Amino acid sequence: MRKNTVYFTVLAILISLLGIGISYHGYRNRKPVAVTTPEPTAEATPEPTPEPTPEVHTAKLFLTGDGLIHGAIYKDAFRRGNGTYDFREMVSVLKPIVQKYDLKYYNQESLLGGEELGLYAYPLFNSPQEFGDAMVDLGFNMVSTANNHSLDMGETGIQRSLEYWGKQDGVITAGTYLSFENQEAIPVYEVNGITYTFMSYTYGCNGFLPPAGKEYLVNIYPGQEEEICERVRKAKEISDVVILAMHWGIEYSHQVSQEQREFARQLAEAGADIIIGNHPHVIQPVEWIGDTICFYAMGNMISAQETVTKQTGMIAGLTITKTVDHGETTIKLSDLKTDLTYTYFADHINFKIYLYSELNDSILPGWENYYEEHKQIIRALDDTIEVGGMME
Repeated sequence: MRKNTVYFTVLAILISLLGIGISYHGYRNRKPVAVTTPEPTAEATPEPTPEPTPEVHTAKLFLTGDGLIHGAIYKDAFRRGNGTYDFREMVSVLKPIVQKYDLKYYNQESLLGGEELGLYAYPLFNSPQEFGDAMVDLGFNMVSTANNHSLDMGETGIQRSLEYWGKQDGVITAGTYLSFENQEAIPVYEVNGITYTFMSYTYGCNGFLPPAGKEYLVNIYPGQEEEICERVRKAKEISDVVILAMHWGIEYSHQVSQEQREFARQLAEAGADIIIGNHPHVIQPVEWIGDTICFYAMGNMISAQETVTKQTGMIAGLTITKTVDHGETTIKLSDLKTDLTYTYFADHINFKIYLYSELNDSILPGWENYYEEHKQIIRALDDTIEVGGMME
């Protein structure tokens, strides 16, 4: 019995050792399993945000001078109109030029009170409203009404004039008003995405003053210079462009007065972008004052005043560009061009405006010399001013 026990014990030990060997052999022959660490997933690179494209807006402005309707002119218009007043042929030369522009300015020197008030010429003017019809037909949409003849027909004349202009779709006026509220307002208009304010002032009204309590009838600037500059500053805060019509200067003088130059610089510093002067009835120089352009006097667009220099007027055009980039707005005036016109008449009939480039010696003998003389006047203060090319 003891032998059997020993035998089985030995056998158990051998079997155990055999199992260990097999296990060890299996372990040694087991191939290691490759453990792969997953590559980190790359995040998608965002597309770069494109730089915002600057917003660019442009508008073109055309300028001319005085519509001064003497008796001979409206009588000639009546003759042509066969019972009505027809001024269209007189001003027709401007149409192909004016149509290229968005804003078109002129100064209505004589009141358009119409026939109901009676028609008058120098020294107290009142003109047929049909002249305004001809100008609107050309496309004019900015009219200055503050000048030394604004009160020629008193309050009634201004009322009739503004009633007429108020009926003209798309036409704005500045300089005469029917209330303090309208006079004190700073209107903001818009063209092609560009906002602008248009204001007009005169040095006086030939000794006439508005009735007490009705000073709103016409903007008279002497003694109000600082207040006007403050209005310009306010207008510049709410408008891209500030346009000022100034009735100033010395009649029949091509020389710019010291008062004109000083006030022009004050207005430019206050924020005026474009200053359009008149009153002398002859042209005066054009000058850049920093980024402000100043036309000291445009002269007569049409009148019955005799002598070549009074029959010669200036026209001008420029481009206003507004750029908005990263929230910042800049305004640039460019493409400035000027040119000259001539009002022809003979024996106080057949009134007609011509471009100087269309003249010949049968219309104006020696016209080329007059053209050169007046070009030099335009450039007298600034020889960078371009003269010619308005028909291009």
